[in-house]
Amino acid sequence: MKKTGIFYGSSTGTVEDLAQRIAGKLGVDSSDVFNVGEIVADAVAPYEVLVLGSSTWGAGDLQDDWEDFLGKLKKADLSGKTVVLFGAGDSASFSDTFCDAIGTIYDGLQGTGCTFAGAVSTDGYTFDDSTAVKDGKFVGLALDELNEDGETDGRIDAWVEQLKSEVL
Repeated sequence: MKKTGIFYGSSTGTVEDLAQRIAGKLGVDSSDVFNVGEIVADAVAPYEVLVLGSSTWGAGDLQDDWEDFLGKLKKADLSGKTVVLFGAGDSASFSDTFCDAIGTIYDGLQGTGCTFAGAVSTDGYTFDDSTAVKDGKFVGLALDELNEDGETDGRIDAWVEQLKSEVL
């Protein structure tokens, strides 16, 4: 398996929990799971695969810790690295900005030399719009722990299997 690091921002603990669950399914050691609010952007250097996670706040905003970290990460040379994204959103109350944060990270890392993987079909999701949808797919794994939490484990399992065949 390629050296994989998981980097997340979490205000309420939801994305932290998701990051830990994803780490367990991928076989990533807890020492390779990082809160972006507590590290510097250079922490991504030793990893070939970067699993980046953020919740979406308000009307499509990044989680607070990602505001600063993304700015620093955009300046890094990510050549040769594969980036996969996951995020949490509220498809009922914010159906027109569902999981926009992962779309913001995706857009922000364009031009850094990285390659993206792990796009997920929008089939089975209930939402109106999202900047995280490109060419009819989410740019990463979109999760809704408020309204569709019964789907989370199955979505994570399917995504992890996809990642194992695409990049790991």
